[in-house]
Amino acid sequence: MTCSLCPRNCRAERTQDHPGGVCKMPSVPVVARAMLHRWEEPCLVGERGAGAVFFSGCSLRCAYCQNKSISQGGVGKAVTVSRLREIFRELVAQGAACLDLVTPTHFAPAVLEALGDEPWPVPVVWNCGGYESVSTLQCLEGKVQVYLPDLKYALPGPAGQYSAAPDYVDRATPAILEMFRQTGPYRMENGLLKSGVLIRHLLLPGELENTRRVIDWVAGTFRPGEVLFSLMSQYTPQPGASGKLARRVTKAEYRAAAAYMENCGVTDGYTQERTSAKEEYTPDFDLSGI
Repeated sequence: MTCSLCPRNCRAERTQDHPGGVCKMPSVPVVARAMLHRWEEPCLVGERGAGAVFFSGCSLRCAYCQNKSISQGGVGKAVTVSRLREIFRELVAQGAACLDLVTPTHFAPAVLEALGDEPWPVPVVWNCGGYESVSTLQCLEGKVQVYLPDLKYALPGPAGQYSAAPDYVDRATPAILEMFRQTGPYRMENGLLKSGVLIRHLLLPGELENTRRVIDWVAGTFRPGEVLFSLMSQYTPQPGASGKLARRVTKAEYRAAAAYMENCGVTDGYTQERTSAKEEYTPDFDLSGI
Protein backbone atom coordinates (compact mmCIF):
# COMPACT_ATOMS: atom_id res chain seq x y z
CA MET A 1 0.00 0.00 0.00
CA THR A 2 1.08 3.58 -0.67
CA CYS A 3 0.13 5.03 2.68
CA SER A 4 -1.92 8.18 3.21
CA LEU A 5 -3.84 7.04 6.29
CA CYS A 6 -2.65 9.80 8.63
CA PRO A 7 -1.92 13.53 8.23
CA ARG A 8 1.76 12.84 7.54
CA ASN A 9 0.61 11.64 4.10
CA CYS A 10 4.09 10.21 3.66
CA ARG A 11 3.10 8.01 0.68
CA ALA A 12 5.42 5.30 1.96
CA GLU A 13 5.25 1.80 0.53
CA ARG A 14 4.04 -0.40 3.37
CA THR A 15 3.55 -4.08 2.58
CA GLN A 16 3.11 -7.26 4.59
CA ASP A 17 6.87 -7.76 4.70
CA HIS A 18 8.15 -4.21 4.33
CA PRO A 19 7.60 -1.60 7.06
CA GLY A 20 7.75 2.05 6.14
CA GLY A 21 6.55 5.56 6.78
CA VAL A 22 6.70 7.64 9.93
CA CYS A 23 5.00 4.83 11.85
CA LYS A 24 7.70 2.38 10.68
CA MET A 25 5.13 -0.40 10.42
CA PRO A 26 4.12 -2.95 7.75
CA SER A 27 0.58 -3.07 6.37
CA VAL A 28 -0.38 -6.05 8.55
CA PRO A 29 -1.34 -5.24 12.15
CA VAL A 30 1.41 -5.43 14.75
CA VAL A 31 0.18 -5.87 18.33
CA ALA A 32 2.13 -5.57 21.58
CA ARG A 33 -0.50 -6.75 24.05
CA ALA A 34 -4.20 -7.55 24.44
CA MET A 35 -5.66 -7.34 27.93
CA LEU A 36 -8.48 -6.25 30.20
CA HIS A 37 -7.28 -2.75 31.07
CA ARG A 38 -8.56 -1.10 34.27
CA TRP A 39 -6.78 2.24 33.96
CA GLU A 40 -9.01 3.88 31.37
CA GLU A 41 -11.77 6.32 32.34
CA PRO A 42 -14.47 4.68 34.54
CA CYS A 43 -17.09 4.88 31.79
CA LEU A 44 -14.96 2.54 29.63
CA VAL A 45 -13.87 0.02 32.24
CA GLY A 46 -17.00 -1.58 33.70
CA GLU A 47 -16.59 -4.48 36.10
CA ARG A 48 -13.81 -6.35 34.29
CA GLY A 49 -11.95 -3.68 32.32
CA ALA A 50 -11.70 -2.29 28.81
CA GLY A 51 -10.69 -4.86 26.19
CA ALA A 52 -7.50 -3.08 25.17
CA VAL A 53 -5.53 -4.01 22.06
CA PHE A 54 -2.24 -2.10 21.98
CA PHE A 55 -1.03 -1.63 18.40
CA SER A 56 2.63 -0.91 17.69
CA GLY A 57 3.88 2.14 15.82
CA CYS A 58 2.57 5.71 15.77
CA SER A 59 2.50 8.68 13.42
CA LEU A 60 3.43 11.07 16.24
CA ARG A 61 6.90 11.23 17.77
CA CYS A 62 6.01 12.41 21.27
CA ALA A 63 9.13 12.97 23.36
CA TYR A 64 7.24 12.07 26.53
CA CYS A 65 5.44 8.94 25.31
CA GLN A 66 5.04 6.40 28.11
CA ASN A 67 4.53 3.63 25.53
CA LYS A 68 7.68 4.47 23.57
CA SER A 69 8.82 0.83 23.39
CA ILE A 70 5.85 0.09 21.13
CA SER A 71 5.09 3.50 19.61
CA GLN A 72 8.67 4.13 18.47
CA GLY A 73 10.69 1.09 19.51
CA GLY A 74 9.08 -1.54 17.30
CA VAL A 75 8.08 -3.97 20.05
CA GLY A 76 5.15 -6.12 18.89
CA LYS A 77 4.08 -9.15 16.91
CA ALA A 78 2.51 -9.18 13.46
CA VAL A 79 -0.87 -10.92 13.35
CA THR A 80 -3.27 -11.85 10.59
CA VAL A 81 -6.64 -10.20 10.22
CA SER A 82 -8.34 -13.44 11.27
CA ARG A 83 -6.20 -13.64 14.41
CA LEU A 84 -6.97 -10.00 15.22
CA ARG A 85 -10.67 -10.80 15.00
CA GLU A 86 -10.14 -13.76 17.35
CA ILE A 87 -8.40 -11.45 19.82
CA PHE A 88 -11.43 -9.15 19.76
CA ARG A 89 -13.72 -12.12 20.43
CA GLU A 90 -11.53 -13.39 23.27
CA LEU A 91 -11.63 -10.01 25.02
CA VAL A 92 -15.41 -9.84 24.72
CA ALA A 93 -15.68 -13.38 26.11
CA GLN A 94 -13.54 -12.31 29.08
CA GLY A 95 -16.12 -9.66 29.95
CA ALA A 96 -14.60 -6.56 28.38
CA ALA A 97 -16.83 -3.49 28.64
CA CYS A 98 -15.61 -2.30 25.24
CA LEU A 99 -13.09 -3.05 22.50
CA ASP A 100 -10.42 -0.44 23.19
CA LEU A 101 -8.27 -0.13 20.05
CA VAL A 102 -5.16 1.78 21.09
CA THR A 103 -3.30 3.69 18.33
CA PRO A 104 -4.90 1.77 15.43
CA THR A 105 -4.89 4.41 12.67
CA HIS A 106 -1.97 3.12 10.59
CA PHE A 107 -3.66 -0.31 10.51
CA ALA A 108 -7.15 1.03 9.74
CA PRO A 109 -7.87 -1.18 6.68
CA ALA A 110 -6.93 -4.38 8.54
CA VAL A 111 -8.82 -3.31 11.67
CA LEU A 112 -11.95 -2.59 9.64
CA GLU A 113 -11.68 -6.01 8.00
CA ALA A 114 -11.28 -7.67 11.40
CA LEU A 115 -14.32 -5.86 12.78
CA GLY A 116 -16.44 -7.08 9.88
CA ASP A 117 -19.95 -5.94 9.06
CA GLU A 118 -21.98 -7.27 11.98
CA PRO A 119 -22.37 -5.25 15.20
CA TRP A 120 -20.28 -6.18 18.23
CA PRO A 121 -21.93 -6.72 21.63
CA VAL A 122 -19.79 -3.97 23.19
CA PRO A 123 -18.79 -0.53 21.88
CA VAL A 124 -15.78 -0.29 19.59
CA VAL A 125 -13.47 2.48 20.86
CA TRP A 126 -11.02 4.27 18.55
CA ASN A 127 -8.32 5.34 21.04
CA CYS A 128 -5.96 7.67 19.19
CA GLY A 129 -3.59 10.60 19.49
CA GLY A 130 -5.98 13.00 17.77
CA TYR A 131 -3.62 13.50 14.82
CA GLU A 132 -6.04 11.95 12.35
CA SER A 133 -7.03 12.27 8.72
CA VAL A 134 -10.70 13.11 8.18
CA SER A 135 -10.81 10.87 5.12
CA THR A 136 -9.63 7.88 7.16
CA LEU A 137 -12.15 8.64 9.89
CA GLN A 138 -14.94 8.73 7.31
CA CYS A 139 -14.14 5.09 6.47
CA LEU A 140 -14.87 4.17 10.09
CA GLU A 141 -18.42 5.52 10.18
CA GLY A 142 -20.82 2.92 11.54
CA LYS A 143 -17.98 0.66 12.75
CA VAL A 144 -16.83 2.81 15.70
CA GLN A 145 -19.21 3.80 18.47
CA VAL A 146 -16.83 5.71 20.76
CA TYR A 147 -13.99 7.99 19.73
CA LEU A 148 -11.30 8.54 22.37
CA PRO A 149 -8.93 11.14 20.89
CA ASP A 150 -6.22 13.07 22.63
CA LEU A 151 -6.24 16.80 22.10
CA LYS A 152 -2.61 17.24 23.04
CA TYR A 153 -2.06 20.77 21.85
CA ALA A 154 -3.78 23.98 20.89
CA LEU A 155 -0.50 25.80 20.24
CA PRO A 156 1.90 24.95 17.39
CA GLY A 157 5.04 25.61 19.45
CA PRO A 158 4.81 22.68 21.88
CA ALA A 159 3.23 20.51 19.15
CA GLY A 160 6.32 20.93 17.00
CA GLN A 161 8.78 20.74 19.87
CA TYR A 162 7.40 17.66 21.60
CA SER A 163 5.65 15.69 18.83
CA ALA A 164 7.28 16.87 15.58
CA ALA A 165 3.82 17.97 14.41
CA PRO A 166 3.50 21.78 14.31
CA ASP A 167 0.28 21.28 12.29
CA TYR A 168 -1.25 19.20 15.08
CA VAL A 169 -4.06 21.57 16.02
CA ASP A 170 -4.97 22.15 12.35
CA ARG A 171 -5.36 18.38 11.94
CA ALA A 172 -6.78 17.36 15.31
CA THR A 173 -9.62 19.86 15.59
CA PRO A 174 -11.35 18.98 12.26
CA ALA A 175 -10.76 15.31 13.07
CA ILE A 176 -12.60 15.66 16.38
CA LEU A 177 -15.42 17.50 14.64
CA GLU A 178 -15.72 14.57 12.21
CA MET A 179 -15.81 12.14 15.13
CA PHE A 180 -18.63 14.12 16.71
CA ARG A 181 -20.49 14.30 13.40
CA GLN A 182 -20.51 10.50 13.31
CA THR A 183 -21.51 9.80 16.91
CA GLY A 184 -23.52 12.83 18.01
CA PRO A 185 -23.78 13.71 21.71
CA TYR A 186 -22.42 11.10 24.07
CA ARG A 187 -24.76 8.42 25.42
CA MET A 188 -24.32 6.59 28.71
CA GLU A 189 -26.07 3.48 30.03
CA ASN A 190 -25.59 2.32 33.61
CA GLY A 191 -22.46 4.40 33.92
CA LEU A 192 -20.86 3.07 30.73
CA LEU A 193 -20.21 5.09 27.59
CA LYS A 194 -22.09 3.50 24.69
CA SER A 195 -21.44 6.11 22.01
CA GLY A 196 -19.91 9.53 21.63
CA VAL A 197 -16.61 11.38 21.90
CA LEU A 198 -14.37 11.51 24.98
CA ILE A 199 -11.52 14.00 24.52
CA ARG A 200 -8.38 13.48 26.57
CA HIS A 201 -5.77 16.08 27.41
CA LEU A 202 -2.52 15.43 29.25
CA LEU A 203 -1.25 18.44 31.19
CA LEU A 204 2.47 18.84 30.53
CA PRO A 205 4.83 20.50 33.02
CA GLY A 206 5.33 24.16 32.27
CA GLU A 207 2.68 24.15 29.51
CA LEU A 208 -0.36 25.47 31.37
CA GLU A 209 -1.13 28.01 28.64
CA ASN A 210 -1.38 25.20 26.09
CA THR A 211 -3.85 23.42 28.37
CA ARG A 212 -5.94 26.58 28.76
CA ARG A 213 -6.15 26.98 25.00
CA VAL A 214 -7.22 23.34 24.62
CA ILE A 215 -9.99 23.87 27.16
CA ASP A 216 -10.99 27.11 25.39
CA TRP A 217 -11.46 25.19 22.14
CA VAL A 218 -13.55 22.47 23.74
CA ALA A 219 -15.70 24.99 25.64
CA GLY A 220 -16.17 27.16 22.56
CA THR A 221 -16.96 24.28 20.21
CA PHE A 222 -19.29 22.00 22.14
CA ARG A 223 -22.30 22.57 24.35
CA PRO A 224 -22.74 20.84 27.73
CA GLY A 225 -23.88 17.27 27.22
CA GLU A 226 -22.24 16.87 23.81
CA VAL A 227 -18.75 15.52 24.57
CA LEU A 228 -16.83 14.27 27.58
CA PHE A 229 -13.45 15.74 28.55
CA SER A 230 -10.72 14.06 30.59
CA LEU A 231 -7.98 16.23 32.11
CA MET A 232 -5.05 13.94 32.89
CA SER A 233 -2.19 14.50 35.34
CA GLN A 234 -0.26 11.28 34.73
CA TYR A 235 2.74 12.80 32.95
CA THR A 236 5.85 10.86 33.98
CA PRO A 237 9.36 11.98 32.94
CA GLN A 238 10.91 9.48 30.57
CA PRO A 239 14.59 8.47 30.47
CA GLY A 240 16.66 11.28 29.01
CA ALA A 241 13.97 13.92 29.54
CA SER A 242 15.32 17.46 29.78
CA GLY A 243 14.05 20.98 30.24
CA LYS A 244 10.41 21.27 31.25
CA LEU A 245 9.83 17.58 30.61
CA ALA A 246 12.37 16.54 33.27
CA ARG A 247 9.87 17.07 36.11
CA ARG A 248 6.35 16.06 37.00
CA VAL A 249 3.33 18.35 36.95
CA THR A 250 3.05 20.32 40.20
CA LYS A 251 -0.01 20.42 42.44
CA ALA A 252 -0.41 24.11 41.65
CA GLU A 253 -0.35 23.51 37.90
CA TYR A 254 -2.98 20.81 38.05
CA ARG A 255 -5.22 22.77 40.43
CA ALA A 256 -5.03 25.76 38.07
CA ALA A 257 -5.92 23.61 35.05
CA ALA A 258 -8.84 21.92 36.82
CA ALA A 259 -10.16 25.28 38.03
CA TYR A 260 -9.92 26.74 34.54
CA MET A 261 -11.79 23.74 33.14
CA GLU A 262 -14.60 24.25 35.65
CA ASN A 263 -14.73 28.02 35.13
CA CYS A 264 -15.08 27.46 31.37
CA GLY A 265 -18.09 25.22 31.96
CA VAL A 266 -16.37 22.00 30.87
CA THR A 267 -17.90 19.84 33.57
CA ASP A 268 -18.88 16.66 31.68
CA GLY A 269 -15.92 14.40 32.24
CA TYR A 270 -13.04 13.59 34.52
CA THR A 271 -10.13 14.99 36.44
CA GLN A 272 -7.37 12.73 37.68
CA GLU A 273 -5.53 12.35 40.96
CA ARG A 274 -1.87 13.28 40.71
CA THR A 275 -1.08 9.81 42.11
CA SER A 276 -1.84 8.59 38.58
CA ALA A 277 1.65 9.76 37.57
CA LYS A 278 3.22 6.38 38.23
CA GLU A 279 5.11 4.03 35.98
CA GLU A 280 2.98 1.03 37.04
CA TYR A 281 -0.01 2.44 35.18
CA THR A 282 1.80 1.59 31.93
CA PRO A 283 1.27 -2.08 30.98
CA ASP A 284 4.09 -4.50 30.32
CA PHE A 285 4.18 -5.00 26.57
CA ASP A 286 5.07 -8.66 26.78
CA LEU A 287 2.95 -9.85 23.81
CA SER A 288 0.49 -11.58 26.14
CA GLY A 289 -3.03 -12.07 24.82
CA ILE A 290 -1.76 -12.19 21.23
